[in-house]
Amino acid sequence: MSPDARESVARYLEILRVQRRSSDHTLDAYTRDLDRLCTYCESKGLASWTDLRPQHIRAHIADRHREEISSRSLQRELSAIRGFFGYLIHERLLDLDPARGVRAPKAPRSLPGLLDVDQVVGMLEANHEGCLEQRDLAMWELFYSSGLRLSELTGLDCPDLDLAAGLVFIRSGKGNKSRYLPVGSKACAAIEVWLGVREAFAKKGENALFVSRLGGRIAQRTVQKRLERWSGKLGLDLRVHPHMLRHSFASHMLEASSDLRAVQELLGHANIATTQIYTHLDFQHLAAVYDQTHPRARKREA
Repeated sequence: MSPDARESVARYLEILRVQRRSSDHTLDAYTRDLDRLCTYCESKGLASWTDLRPQHIRAHIADRHREEISSRSLQRELSAIRGFFGYLIHERLLDLDPARGVRAPKAPRSLPGLLDVDQVVGMLEANHEGCLEQRDLAMWELFYSSGLRLSELTGLDCPDLDLAAGLVFIRSGKGNKSRYLPVGSKACAAIEVWLGVREAFAKKGENALFVSRLGGRIAQRTVQKRLERWSGKLGLDLRVHPHMLRHSFASHMLEASSDLRAVQELLGHANIATTQIYTHLDFQHLAAVYDQTHPRARKREA
């Protein structure tokens, strides 16, 4: 690609960072996606974005698919490409979007792993040792109590919590959307114990609610490893990860309430279809509801 074409990518990424305040995760992903597109164009001798045609985008996505890249990742790549082309059209550097109409292969709708209520209770009521495991317990309680994403939990600051009111404020959820969430009494109690020992670890001026043994904000990978360690210590025969606790929260809430809209709000989903993917009701529960409520299913009393 020409230097001007590469410069257009850099300007677009800067707009995402400064004006749209996209997350670091999104910026890193879009940078990689657009760099791969530039490399593909160079391999085909395309010097300008105006040289691109829909068949080039289809071929690029097909090449990525042959590399066994997941459908979800390819959908994200196309989203990055379309966003960039939209910017070029807005700046009158491009007339038509060559990615319009190009689709990634459909991703199978598979549900994440799920813990049942007894497994969750066993995890949260297990014996713990030392201050760091008390921190871990507070994190697991908060995950399950409020259905947080991993990034939301590690991004929490101490002022985001109101334990007296049983609330937590998520400042920057997915899509930079903020929301308040309830925090259960068990989670509040575990967090209060952690706050009693947090100062022994936290660096001066550190606002993060959960800190590492070195005193800074705890890393997402550290949380994942600590949860794997915790579940391994309990002898669970499955790999537990943070999203499993979020999914279990959603599933148990939906099973108890049958209120899909409420669960959607708690999870911070923009589209209710996403909530339907993340929730799970077993057939026995559905059959019981059917038997109790459908007018042609109930048995008449003799």
